[in-house]
Amino acid sequence: MYQRILAPVDNSRHSDEAVRLAARWADRLGATLAGFHAYAAGLHETRFKQMEPGLPERYQAPEELQRQRSVHETLISEGLRIVSDSYLDHAETLCRELEVPFERRLAEGRNYVEILREIDRDGYDLVALGVLGLGARRRSLIGGVSERVLRRSSIDVLLARKALPQSRGVMVAIDGSPNSFKAVERALLLGKALEEPVEVVTVYDPQFHVVAFRSIANVLSEEGARLFRFQEQQKLHEEIIDKGLAKLYRGHLKTAKVMAEEAGQQVQATLLEGKPLQRVLDYAGKRKPALLVAGRHGLHRTAYAEIGSTSENLARLSKCSVLVVNGELTMKREPPGQTESQPAISWTSEAEARLESVPPFARGMARQAIEEYARRHGHPEVTPEVMTEARAKMGM
Repeated sequence: MYQRILAPVDNSRHSDEAVRLAARWADRLGATLAGFHAYAAGLHETRFKQMEPGLPERYQAPEELQRQRSVHETLISEGLRIVSDSYLDHAETLCRELEVPFERRLAEGRNYVEILREIDRDGYDLVALGVLGLGARRRSLIGGVSERVLRRSSIDVLLARKALPQSRGVMVAIDGSPNSFKAVERALLLGKALEEPVEVVTVYDPQFHVVAFRSIANVLSEEGARLFRFQEQQKLHEEIIDKGLAKLYRGHLKTAKVMAEEAGQQVQATLLEGKPLQRVLDYAGKRKPALLVAGRHGLHRTAYAEIGSTSENLARLSKCSVLVVNGELTMKREPPGQTESQPAISWTSEAEARLESVPPFARGMARQAIEEYARRHGHPEVTPEVMTEARAKMGM
C-alpha cells in the first residue's frame, strides 16, 4: 500500500481537506507524509523585466534599472518564500492535531512542474491535493495544477473535496480491465485500514451497439446490407452480444467479490445499465460515498492516452474525493460458461475456424452462447453442425 505520501498545499479549503485525508491515511497505513509548495519567483522577475519599458523615465537609466531589478528580485523571492513557509506551517498544524509526523518541502518554479519533479525525485507512491486551489471561482470544476498533475502523475492521485456530513464508505468503479482490478485492490486495502464499507459498481451499455447498427442501416444500400450480412450481424448483437454484456459485467463483479473474500472482506456489488460516466455519477450522488476509486485507464486504453476519459471526468465532476489508481492487476478468471458443475466443452478445429467469422469483440460471447446451447441439448462437443443448429434455434 502507500508508504510515502506527498501533499502539495496552498491553504485553500480543498488543500486543507487533502492534508487531513492524507494525514489520516498516513496514520492508518503507517506511511510518511511530506507537505510541498512551489513558488514562482522567476516568473515574477521575468514579468517585471517585460514591464520595464513602461517605467517612468527616471527609472530607465541602466544603473537604476539594475538596482530596481535587484530590489524586486529580493522582495519577490523572500516574500514568496515567507508565504510558502506559512502554507507549510498551516499544514503542519493540521497534521499535529492528528499526531502525524510532517516533513516540509519547498521548491522554486512552476507549481505543477515542481510537483511532478518532486514525485519522481523522492519515491512517493501517492500524491494528495485539493481538487481546487486559491484560484477557484464559482463555476470551477478542477484547478489547473490539479488537472495537470492528474494527467501526468506516475503514481496514484487523490483529489480531495470537502466531504458531506452523511458521506461514508468507499465506492470503486470497474470495467473488467487490469487497471480497474488494481483499483479494487486499493479500495479493499483502504476500506480495511479506514474501517469503511466498500461497494463495487460496474456499468454496461446495451444501447451502444443498437445505436451503431441503426446509424449504419440509414446509410447502407440494399446491396451493401446483403454484402455485409447486415441482418445477420444485427441479430447476433441483439440475441447474443446485448444479452451477454450483462452476464459479462456480472462476471467482473464476481471477480471483485472473490478478491474481497480472499482478503477476508465483504463488498456490496452493483450492476448498473446505461452510459458509464453518467450512471456512476448518478449512483454516487445517491449513495454519497466518502471516496470514489477508479483506475487511470479502462478497457479502451490507447497508446497516447494520459488518462481514460471516464476516469478524468469522474475526477472532474464527482461530488466526493476521488482516488485515481495507476498500475494493473491481471486476474485469473474462469472462461465464460465454465464452472465447477459445468466443465468446458471442446470444439472441433472446423468449429473453431468457423467461429473466426464472428467479429473479434463479440467472439467470446458467441462462444459462450453456443456452449450453453450445446449443454442444454446434450452435445458433448461443438461442431459446425451444432453451430448451425444453434444459430437456427436462437435466431442468429
